[in-house]
Amino acid sequence: MSAAPAEPPVAPARTRRSRGEAGARRPVYDAASLLTVAVAEFNTRGYDATSMEDLSRAAGITKSSFYHHVSGKEELLKAALQRALDGLFGILDEPAAQTGPALSRLRHIIHRQVEVLSSELPYVTLLLRVRGNTDTERWALTRRRAFDATIASLVADAVADGEIRADVDPALAARLLSGTVNSIIEWYRPGRAGSERLPDDVVRIVSEGILPPA
Repeated sequence: MSAAPAEPPVAPARTRRSRGEAGARRPVYDAASLLTVAVAEFNTRGYDATSMEDLSRAAGITKSSFYHHVSGKEELLKAALQRALDGLFGILDEPAAQTGPALSRLRHIIHRQVEVLSSELPYVTLLLRVRGNTDTERWALTRRRAFDATIASLVADAVADGEIRADVDPALAARLLSGTVNSIIEWYRPGRAGSERLPDDVVRIVSEGILPPA
């Protein structure tokens, strides 16, 4: 499955002087920086509950100014979800995810998943919270399932190769691995102590376990 072109890098909002207000400044946005504002609002309010009025208020510009850059909030949703999915599917195209023993490939993917989640936290958070209420959300859910299916296939290959215990259900293991990685959005905050070790720590924990055998 080919990914759509990546979104342009997010640019910070610029400012300019407002007419009639000496020294006053107001934000001037482009489509990329408005995306940052929109994702923050979607994650805070929920996509369905966020209106264009909410977005324009958060950006500090008028609705007409907002519509100058985007057609509506679903365009922003699609761009945000595309950015998250491009990051995840880009992992699968990396050489270490394409070649080598299944278990090594799986460890690489998990490590990189944590890195992508950390670097694209607002976008991946939004991706993991969509519920399929719109065409765009249903498209994103289909793409997520395709990614998860790749993980499940790798787990099955690792079991078949004897790299993972034979009594492990590949589908259950894949769900638990995805759940472990995805749960990071609920507590991870950039800059917290140990952030730089997080990808290695997650791979070690899912590889070695936490509790000793009974």
